[in-house]
Amino acid sequence: MEDPRPVSADLSHYLGVFRRHWWVVLTAAGVGVGLGALITQAVPKVYESSTSVLVQAVNGDTNASGGRTKGPINLDTEAQLVGSGAVAVKAAALLRSPVSPIELARDVSVEVPANTTVLVIRFEADTPKGAQAGSHAFAEAYLRNREETARAGLDQQIKTLALKAKQLTTNLTGINSKLAKAPVGSFERSNLESLRNNSQNQLNNITSRLNELTTATVGAGSIISDAREPDAPIRPNALLTIATAGMAGLLAGFALAFLRERYDRRLRTAADVRDRGRIPVLAALDERTTPHFDDVLQPYGPGGRVFNRLRNEILASLRSGDQIIVVTGASRGSATTLVAANLAAALARTGSDVVLIGAHLPDTVADAAPLARMLGVAPMPGLSDLLAGRINLPKAMQRTPRIPSLRVITTGGAATAAGLMQSQRLRDTLEALRRQTGYVVIEAPSTSSSADAQSLASLADAAILAVELRRAKRPALLDAAEQLSRVGTPLLGAVVLPRLNAMRTDEQHLPVVTLPAERRPEQRADYRTEQRPEQRTEPRADETAVLDTDRTQQMRRVPAGPTPGGPARPRPAELDEVTAIIDLSSAGAQTRTAEKTGEQPDEK
Repeated sequence: MEDPRPVSADLSHYLGVFRRHWWVVLTAAGVGVGLGALITQAVPKVYESSTSVLVQAVNGDTNASGGRTKGPINLDTEAQLVGSGAVAVKAAALLRSPVSPIELARDVSVEVPANTTVLVIRFEADTPKGAQAGSHAFAEAYLRNREETARAGLDQQIKTLALKAKQLTTNLTGINSKLAKAPVGSFERSNLESLRNNSQNQLNNITSRLNELTTATVGAGSIISDAREPDAPIRPNALLTIATAGMAGLLAGFALAFLRERYDRRLRTAADVRDRGRIPVLAALDERTTPHFDDVLQPYGPGGRVFNRLRNEILASLRSGDQIIVVTGASRGSATTLVAANLAAALARTGSDVVLIGAHLPDTVADAAPLARMLGVAPMPGLSDLLAGRINLPKAMQRTPRIPSLRVITTGGAATAAGLMQSQRLRDTLEALRRQTGYVVIEAPSTSSSADAQSLASLADAAILAVELRRAKRPALLDAAEQLSRVGTPLLGAVVLPRLNAMRTDEQHLPVVTLPAERRPEQRADYRTEQRPEQRTEPRADETAVLDTDRTQQMRRVPAGPTPGGPARPRPAELDEVTAIIDLSSAGAQTRTAEKTGEQPDEK
């Protein structure tokens, strides 16, 4: 069965590992090159020189069966003789070296070129001159040893033949004296003449052989290419050593990179979410399309088009009657807020009535600011006030100024909402929203920080995971998918974002909602309330979320004085800022009403 994954995917994975850990690979390769250079400098240099010797046949040469050549010379035997003790002793004498002949013989090597009677004698030394002198000395010692051996054999042959000739001469003298006394024509005389002829022939042959041996010239061989002083050492080979060490370092670097990748739990690419987390990737944003975490993407920009495609895929995946989508994260951060807000905006741009619920309940008012800042609505009242029973559902929903069909329920005040995510009031609220709206998008906390994500997912029809790269980890991603599967909520997939930029420092202390300096009559809240329902228009994109004065005036404030039965509770600085905005809004509304009716506004 063929592997369904294409080769290009594996190649891209390996290239991705190198791209993420390139500094490890290059550092290891650099260390390998450095070690190779150090080895080159530390290892003693070895020089080699060679001498070529032409080997000539001499008397007594024999060719063993299976020898290197078919001639009278066995070069395999001769190659062994070069490193013999006799030759090494002669070479040591020629070199006048204090090194023992055995040590010298270890540095010599012999090569026999094919189809030749040539021996290439190589010698290694720690200096160029030593290598040259050693190669020449062993070649000269070999030729001398070969010549002496050949001459000794020749002398032995001459000595043996001379002794034989002397014996034959003595025999002939005795035969001749007997032949002189034997009668002519007798049988004895015939035998003596036959013996004399045989002895004479043998003596003649021996004499001829002696003449050849005594006049023979011993030629053991000659040097046809003498040793030269080498220019560079053969060991260590600097280029080969450095290249080998660099390659070893490179392989070690790749091994370290894959080990880091294997034990690194952080998710770095969308492929990690798909391959290591086994979760389909619905959309992936890059640094070019991802804004600050408190921005809403433009519908026709690069990031907006990504969320438009995400919206289409989600609508195609939802079953008939599915309306509630929960967006949770695999790690702490603002990725869930960004994905939920932009997904709700993309759904609302189709004309559907969409409600965005900020269910990531904060500990302070400042934590609620990103969602309100993104969509231009007031941070309070919100979900915590609704679940606590302080306001009703219509009061909690705020219509966004730029997207008329999108309404937002913010996270609400700073009061804790422990246990409210499992309350019946939340279930009733979602059931009411099912009947009144088209789609509901819930911004849930991350699965790693709270169990509320699992509770909210149990009330939703589908779930989406927001994965912030380099912050989310693989175990948290797998745990998030496991939590959603346990409550039976279909996980449509993941939206992958790069590590989000922090809020700009010049925006951290700006109010969540600002008031314009002047308004046209048709922009005033009292003017809109006087219009007939069929004549009312949706707010313009440059309007803010405080147009509905009834809604802002009903916002619950935190008293600064002492609470009944308890100590004084300090007023948070963020809440003072929001309260000041509400007071400005109320005062502005009263002033405009007084101008219209001709009455004086109340002074506070």
